[in-house]
Amino acid sequence: MNLDLRRNRCHSALALYLLAVPAVLVAQTDEIQVYDAEIAPQGVFNLMIHNNFAPIGRKIADFPGGIIPNHSDDGAVEWAYGVTDWFEQGLYLPVYSTYSQGQGPTINGFKIRELFVRPHAADHKFFYGVNYEFSVNALYWEPRRITSEVRPIVGLHLDPIDIIFNPIVDTDWTGGFGNLEFVPATRVAYNLNKKWAVAVEEYADFGQIRHFYSVHNQFHEVWGVFDHSTKYVDIEAGFGIGVTAGSDRLTFKLMVSRDLNSRVQEKKPPLTQ
Repeated sequence: MNLDLRRNRCHSALALYLLAVPAVLVAQTDEIQVYDAEIAPQGVFNLMIHNNFAPIGRKIADFPGGIIPNHSDDGAVEWAYGVTDWFEQGLYLPVYSTYSQGQGPTINGFKIRELFVRPHAADHKFFYGVNYEFSVNALYWEPRRITSEVRPIVGLHLDPIDIIFNPIVDTDWTGGFGNLEFVPATRVAYNLNKKWAVAVEEYADFGQIRHFYSVHNQFHEVWGVFDHSTKYVDIEAGFGIGVTAGSDRLTFKLMVSRDLNSRVQEKKPPLTQ
C-alpha cells in the first residue's frame, strides 16, 4: 500500500474517532459518593464495597484503548481505619470492573487516601474536611498511570436536612494549576429518622480550570438516593440520570459498608482513694 495513502487512512480514522467522542473526556469512576466528613471511630476498621452499573452509558471510550462506559460494571473495595477522631486512613484495593465491553473483568488499579475532618462531624451544625487520594491506574482505566484527587468537604446539618458540597479537583500531574479538572459533587438529604434518609445528589465534570468544556459537553448527572442503616451493614443506593451529552444516560450505584471490629473502649483513669 502506498505510504501516503496509509497515512491518510490513519489520519481519517483518528479524525472520525475525535468527531465521535464528545469534547469532554470524563474518566471512569469507581466511587459515586459525596463525602460528609464522618469517619470510622478511632481504632475501628471499616470495609465498604462500591458498585456502579451503567445500563445506558457513553458508547465510546473517553480515550483510545479505554474502557467503554456503556454496560460497564465498576467498583472498588475500600478499606478504612480510624487513626484519630480527625484522621482516617483509607485504601481502595482493588479498583475493578466485573464487566466492560471488549475488556471483560479487569483489575483497574488501587488508591491510597488520607481523610482529615472536623472531629465528630455528625454532632456539629457546620462541618468540614479534606480528602487526598493518590491513584495508580491501569492504562485502560485512566490515560495516565498516576493521578490524584483533592476533595474539600463543607456542609451543614440543619436537622432534618443535610447540605453537603465537595468541590473536587483532579490532577494527572501535568500542566500545572490550569490543568486541574473541576469535578464537584453536591448532596441535599432529608433524614426521615436515624435509620433512613433520602437525598438528591449531583455529580459534574466541568473540565480543566483553564478552559471549561461547553455546557453541552460537560458531565452532569442528577441522582435520587436512599441511605439505610441496619444492625449489620449500612447501605446507600440510587440511580443517576445524565442531563448532558457528555454524561451517561442512566447509572445505578450500590454501596455496602460495615465496621469489622467493635469500637475500642477508651481507657478510664483509675479510681482515686
